[in-house]
Amino acid sequence: MTDSSGLSRRGFLQAGMLAGAGALAAGALAGCAPRAQEAPHPETASQEAHTYWLGEEPTVADADIVATRDTDFLIIGAGNAGMMAAGTASDLGLDFIVAEKGTSVGDTREYVGAINSKYTLEVADPVDEMKVLNELTRYASGRVDQRVIKTWLNEGKEMIEWITPIMEANGKTLGVTPMEADHPAGGTYYFAPTIEHFFNPTYEYPMRNDILEWHIQEAGHEVSYNYDLVKLDHDGNRVTGAVFATPEGLVRVNAAKGTLLATGGYAANPEMIRANLPLVPACCTAASYSPRCDGYGLRAGLWAGGVKDVNGAPVIFDRGAVPAGVDCGYVVDADGREHFPATHYQLNIGSQPFLKVNRKGERFVNESLPYDTLCNAASYQPGGVWCQIFDGNAVDDILRFGTTGCAAYTTAFMQMGMPLDDFIAMDGGTGLMQKADSLDELAGLLGFEGEAKQQLMDTIAHYNDIVESGVDTDYGKEPHRLSKIIEPPFYGCWFGGALLTTLDGLRINEDMQVLTADGSVIEGLYAAGDVSGCFYSDNYPEYIVACACGRTCTEGRHVARLLAGDLA
Repeated sequence: MTDSSGLSRRGFLQAGMLAGAGALAAGALAGCAPRAQEAPHPETASQEAHTYWLGEEPTVADADIVATRDTDFLIIGAGNAGMMAAGTASDLGLDFIVAEKGTSVGDTREYVGAINSKYTLEVADPVDEMKVLNELTRYASGRVDQRVIKTWLNEGKEMIEWITPIMEANGKTLGVTPMEADHPAGGTYYFAPTIEHFFNPTYEYPMRNDILEWHIQEAGHEVSYNYDLVKLDHDGNRVTGAVFATPEGLVRVNAAKGTLLATGGYAANPEMIRANLPLVPACCTAASYSPRCDGYGLRAGLWAGGVKDVNGAPVIFDRGAVPAGVDCGYVVDADGREHFPATHYQLNIGSQPFLKVNRKGERFVNESLPYDTLCNAASYQPGGVWCQIFDGNAVDDILRFGTTGCAAYTTAFMQMGMPLDDFIAMDGGTGLMQKADSLDELAGLLGFEGEAKQQLMDTIAHYNDIVESGVDTDYGKEPHRLSKIIEPPFYGCWFGGALLTTLDGLRINEDMQVLTADGSVIEGLYAAGDVSGCFYSDNYPEYIVACACGRTCTEGRHVARLLAGDLA
């Protein structure tokens, strides 16, 4: 680039998982920040009401640019897609710049899905790729572009086989989570292929994004930190680079071959969430998203002529533990900032299929449902919250339940023999999970009074009868996921959903090229990961475990390979 400013050897272990440009430069940029607009009345401008959050694209005068840099490939965002693109570009000799608004690489999602890698084939039978394609399509009710999904299906295994030696050279050990293909849950069966890869020890430094930064540094490249995207440079149907606010002032980066948006979703932007995902405030009490995921990259792509998926696609977990009496939805702090009310981002045991009741003490759902499905059902209940209740036999119950995905985090610690109370405390449940020697005492600690308390007692008695009979005549939960509530001590905790990210983004084709409303390609502009779309709709397919990060990493690598001429 030029700068004009001067298991043999591998341990295959069952996974246990935890599951807007920011501050703009002063002076020159004071007049080019996006101008906020008031939300229109929804009855008079329904379409406008869905896009008022977009704002107007900033304008930048050439005279205000303090430096110009030139490269072949501009990567905006040093997260999961961006660092995979950077590592690939480095290996292939492609000139590139990584521009990251933060001061470090983005958070690593440790669990990566890939179909029929040589590693999964060591522990499981081959997966029918067309079945995965059509299962993902069914989750989304057809609101996807199957050609985009096929890029991940076809190239994911190559991606994981490329990154694994790099990870192992830095002390990480590959693991794969074997799955039961026909997974019983929610009173039916879900297709659950073996695709999840991870690197032990998980969620311990260094993680994948850290290692990829070292990888590009060894080749003489650096991430350009404190590069806050202002706008994409575009003329007609072509993007030629971008302008960034930096500590030195406004910097223009020209990209001869392409610009990749790898900026994440918009989970940290309450205005965009309310407009595009109104269900989220109705069913969420907590969040575990990155503050960097503010939707600005998505807005920049729209300003450049792209279009967004019509339907939203949030990733919500059923683990947003809160004290009794707390409702779902945003609250405003003393500084005027909106956030969800929970003080702890996720309490993993919330995903275990124990009895769950609403504020009236009523059971209202099959508790064996996928994470977000349960949260969606709770949005119809008072406050959008539910209370999980179990007893002193919980460890045996959890081991029998056999939950999968990141819900298996709890299971893994029970398998290791950690006492339940110690696990709850370690996972942040102190003060949230209530414990009592009697159900009457527990009901009081959970805030049940009067008729609601009596209904809770009746519900538990009825549920115990269901468990005794072995048939859930209310909602059809699987017999192995039924558990009596009879043995003290008794436990209970209130929950709402916990928002992780959003998966609806810019429409792209199978090469990750951003598309206009009429399906034309915006030359020079690509999107990968959560800022891109066409892969999901309405939900995250929980039982296609780790497909979101697998998609993200594959897409980032695909763009770098494409621009380097490494794809046929």
